[in-house]
Amino acid sequence: MEAYGIFKDLAIIIIFAKMFAIIARKCKAPQVVGEIIAGLLIGPSILGLVEQSDFLVQMAEIGVVLLMFSAGLETNLKDLLKTGPKAFLIACAGVFVPLIGGSLLYMGFYGTSPWGSEEFYKAVFIGVIMTATSVSITVEALKELGKLKGKIGTTILSAAIIDDVIGIIVLTFVIGFKNPDSNPGKVVISTILFFVFAIVVGFILFQIFKKIDNRYPHTRRIPILGLALCFALAFLAEKWFGIADITGAYVAGIILCSIRDSEYIAEKMDINSYMLFGPVFFASIGLKTSIDSVDSALLIFSVGFVIVALVTKIVGCGLMAKLCRFRMADSLKIGVGMMTRGEVALIVAQKGLSVGLLEPKYFTAVILLIIVSSISTPIILKVLYAKDKNTEEA
Repeated sequence: MEAYGIFKDLAIIIIFAKMFAIIARKCKAPQVVGEIIAGLLIGPSILGLVEQSDFLVQMAEIGVVLLMFSAGLETNLKDLLKTGPKAFLIACAGVFVPLIGGSLLYMGFYGTSPWGSEEFYKAVFIGVIMTATSVSITVEALKELGKLKGKIGTTILSAAIIDDVIGIIVLTFVIGFKNPDSNPGKVVISTILFFVFAIVVGFILFQIFKKIDNRYPHTRRIPILGLALCFALAFLAEKWFGIADITGAYVAGIILCSIRDSEYIAEKMDINSYMLFGPVFFASIGLKTSIDSVDSALLIFSVGFVIVALVTKIVGCGLMAKLCRFRMADSLKIGVGMMTRGEVALIVAQKGLSVGLLEPKYFTAVILLIIVSSISTPIILKVLYAKDKNTEEA
């Protein structure tokens, strides 16, 4: 592909994403739903106007990193600390229930296998894929509804971050059991070290940014330095600690969420996200979809995979939220908010392909799950919040 071909792709993505976002808004659906459908339409499966490329993958990664940085900036740290223990329990349930559900689904289709066999690990890996949570789409939906800063939004964000960390540890353990060269214990230590690093370095950086903000309030150097911090922590999380880059970006937002100009930084980040990186990220979900290799057997498994993945997240996270004394309506919102899958599920699936734990044909089921969960979650959340509002007015 010619170097200048990327401009054509970007023009098509931006036009279609914004056009379908407007249509979605007119239909009373979240705009992200329109952007995902736009990606599916212009992608290889239907019109073939845009093909996935390394450049678009990297642009989409920047988009999700900026989105999580903004989510961190808009987080109320006091609420985060208050919901921390509950979020941890919800995340644990959100990993355990889908892990068991996914494993049983595979065994139900292809038969049970003895512990330690190749087929046993493949069954467990299907469950591992289901443990991943991609909160970025939920974040955008909650932002549109004006509910991101509330107790429910904060709980979902906290639980999703913890969920991904636990999911990565589970992934490493599964690979470690199959591959003796892998060291699961190292990942556990790296994870602990990352959060120790985040607390210590984060406190120092907070004091530095606080002084800069007091001396140069409401100047563009504040969001520029904040953006640099976001990218730096995203890099360090992946490179040094083996943690998802979105976790590092979210931590960067948490560090800066309590300074005076945090809203000013978030405002500047939203411009970048809304204009370019956000549409590319959400459209890329549709671009990844290919329906050429789908047969009837795989289609049935894929439908079962989607249903089990969505239901187990709602049941696991929702029931635990209820046990943590959330209202039933709020527990359902938390369960629904945790059921989205995206970049983390793709990373896990690709890792499975590389180590032989996942056959290429099952990648279609993962893509289908990402699309269905990405489209349905914002819609269901909007309905649940509207229902709450109607109940309060009544």
